[in-house]
Amino acid sequence: MDRMVKPSCEQIIDILPEPFVVMDRNYRILAANRAYLERFQKSADEVVGQCCHKVSHHSDVPCSQHGELCPLEEVFRTGKSTQVMHIHYDCEGHEEYVQLRAAPIVGEDGEVLYMGETIHPVAHTTKEACGLVGRSRPWLHLVGLLQRAAPTDATVLLQGESGVGKECVAEYIHQFSRRTVGPFMVLDCGAINDSLIESELFGHEKAAFTGADKRKIGLFEAARGGTLFIDEIGEMPLAMQTRLLRALETGKIRRVGGTEYIDVDVRIIAATNRDLRFMIQEGQFRNDLYYRLSAFPVQIPALRDHIDDIPALTETFLSVLPDGDRLLPLSPEVIESLLGYDYPGNVRELRNIIERAAILAGNEPLRPEHLVFGGDQSVNVSRAGRCAQLSSDALLYKQRRLNEDEVMQALAQAGGHRGKAASSLGVGERTLYRYISRMRKKNPGA
Repeated sequence: MDRMVKPSCEQIIDILPEPFVVMDRNYRILAANRAYLERFQKSADEVVGQCCHKVSHHSDVPCSQHGELCPLEEVFRTGKSTQVMHIHYDCEGHEEYVQLRAAPIVGEDGEVLYMGETIHPVAHTTKEACGLVGRSRPWLHLVGLLQRAAPTDATVLLQGESGVGKECVAEYIHQFSRRTVGPFMVLDCGAINDSLIESELFGHEKAAFTGADKRKIGLFEAARGGTLFIDEIGEMPLAMQTRLLRALETGKIRRVGGTEYIDVDVRIIAATNRDLRFMIQEGQFRNDLYYRLSAFPVQIPALRDHIDDIPALTETFLSVLPDGDRLLPLSPEVIESLLGYDYPGNVRELRNIIERAAILAGNEPLRPEHLVFGGDQSVNVSRAGRCAQLSSDALLYKQRRLNEDEVMQALAQAGGHRGKAASSLGVGERTLYRYISRMRKKNPGA
């Protein structure tokens, strides 16, 4: 009888379709599957024995020292699996969001010996256009939660202060869901008269009430096969809450003035900046509806809780303005001014401040005097205190202005690799890319 030959570790992990590595507690890669090597366009000899942060982050120190939650440290500390969002560099040196799923590999005594990690790149979407950008730990934690929720049909309740970007988050969930080809419909309960909410949600038949001169399809029907985002759910009248609960539980609706029930296939995402639990105690919100909506609650952090992301957000807002790229990169003085304010209006207020500053700057460089902040500046945290809280990633943006010679020299030394060139210049890759674009416009033959 032939002796059975056991497969090697490499043969086993090569079966996995996604990039996968095995690491020890010292961050060293012990094995990498074919998908991982293809992803980074490296040979096994170039990867095995290297530290994971060197390969994926182009960094000599672990990612935890840059403000990210290190899954390896978490697995060896707790002995449990974990899932986080990170920003890695792909084979061309471009930044990309990746979802990391890490699990312990234990010995016979239960001690964690190694860690296995699966890397799932997250496709680009419209998140940058609406301001859903960031690389701080709170923001990456949020994106990780959204990536878990998006592929499911679970009802999501988004909670957070006004202006944090709840609609952007809802769109992000829709884009990464199985319903992305379906419609994304929005009902803002705070912007519609109470008497009209029912008709907006469920539609109405002709002559259902005075002025109803024809049949109207409601948002539940319009969103069929897609997502219905109900904003400011705390403003919904109690009577309507009852009808909404019934629709959620039965999957059926009835138009105002109608007699037939209509099947609807809709995913619900609700949002509020109010304390629904307190409203329940005050008799202003139904307890059963709250629990039906909060199958997957998500707390969106206020901007003051992820100030590291202000430079990247500012760059994004400027990039979508007409000719806004010419105001980049931001000067250290502008960054310092932006970091010295509390933003009670959150991301929405930051966007307004940047748009106004671009107008005030005109054809001049963006300067601190173009930034007009609202409220009482005396209540703001001191700039020195703000800067002391920043991670090295945010401090990276406090660069001096580039010049053409520096850029060309950095690109030459990096062999044309923009990611490496940006790192040597101490700027973000997007900033370098935009600067190169402006150089080409000024010198078409270059």
